[in-house]
Amino acid sequence: MDTSFIRGVIPPIVTPVDREERVHENALRRMVDHVIAGGVHGILSLGSTGEFFGLDPDEQRRAVRITVEQAKGRVPVYAGIGGISTRECVRSAKMAVEEGAQAVTMLPPMFLGPNDEELYRHFRAVADSVPLPVLLYNNPDRMKVNISASLMERLADVPNIVGAKDSSGDLVLTAEYIRRTRSKGFRIMAGRDIMILATLVYGGVGCVAATANVVPSLVVEIYVKFLAGDLAGALEAQFKLAPLRTAFTLGSFPVVIKDALNLIGLDVGEPIRPNTPCTEANRAKLREILAGMGALNG
Repeated sequence: MDTSFIRGVIPPIVTPVDREERVHENALRRMVDHVIAGGVHGILSLGSTGEFFGLDPDEQRRAVRITVEQAKGRVPVYAGIGGISTRECVRSAKMAVEEGAQAVTMLPPMFLGPNDEELYRHFRAVADSVPLPVLLYNNPDRMKVNISASLMERLADVPNIVGAKDSSGDLVLTAEYIRRTRSKGFRIMAGRDIMILATLVYGGVGCVAATANVVPSLVVEIYVKFLAGDLAGALEAQFKLAPLRTAFTLGSFPVVIKDALNLIGLDVGEPIRPNTPCTEANRAKLREILAGMGALNG
């Protein structure tokens, strides 16, 4: 199975919605073009930043379909899977195949807190149901489930489980994922935007970075300069990006990214309820951060 395309900067693209909280097609198409113009190497539809949890199955399908159509083969499209039951996740994986995604990313089952054996059986069953490459998504802050290094090592032997995104913020865990799977061609990506360069240095292959929705070219700069051996330049780009990532605390997740996109003129609408936009005071702080990064027009 070819996994060479799994690399670089992959934004978990926001899902613009209209007043009825249905996918806003034109705005989503604009977002796809925006991140591709910024040099990204792939797009993740229905990530947590894409508010998959607020979309019903028909709208999830529309989001993937529109993203694949608008990408037009310029970059691969990944489809996110987040659900509770194995049956539900298998259904989502098959939808991704039907809509033309090149790979899927998969969260652990939310709410339940399964043990390692239950997680293994779940991930294996979903992976076995589709012919696509599967990347796991470790996000213990949101899921309250942490994929252990030993479980990741075991899952790396499943033929089409080919990599993982680690959003734990624990560089020791990320490093162990890489060390334990490095002989298997397994591909580890940073899920915390603050830790992109650190993950690359350890042997990771890229990042799934929410900030790449807003400033894709800056996130790409970290990756490109690292590959070129310009560690000082990559570090400077990483430091320049940091204020936007640390600003996520200005609103409920993932509100800040949508607010930032609206501030730079991309008009992606409001977050899906119960989330609401940042307060005026916090939006002013966000505007100041964006201005300091040179991300505001005019």
